[in-house]
Amino acid sequence: MTGLLLLIPVALFLGLSGLAAFFWALKNGQFSDPEGDAARILADDDDDEPLEDHK
Repeated sequence: MTGLLLLIPVALFLGLSGLAAFFWALKNGQFSDPEGDAARILADDDDDEPLEDHK
């Protein structure tokens, strides 16, 4: 029973701190353009030249 007196406040604190971190990230624009980031990975850069074989 004394274990619950310790674990319940710890669980509440961790849950609230995770929720606060999520809202902080949301406020700072961490999730502003997820589609653009996914498309940027797949896009080819035209500026890159192919590697040449050095003999």
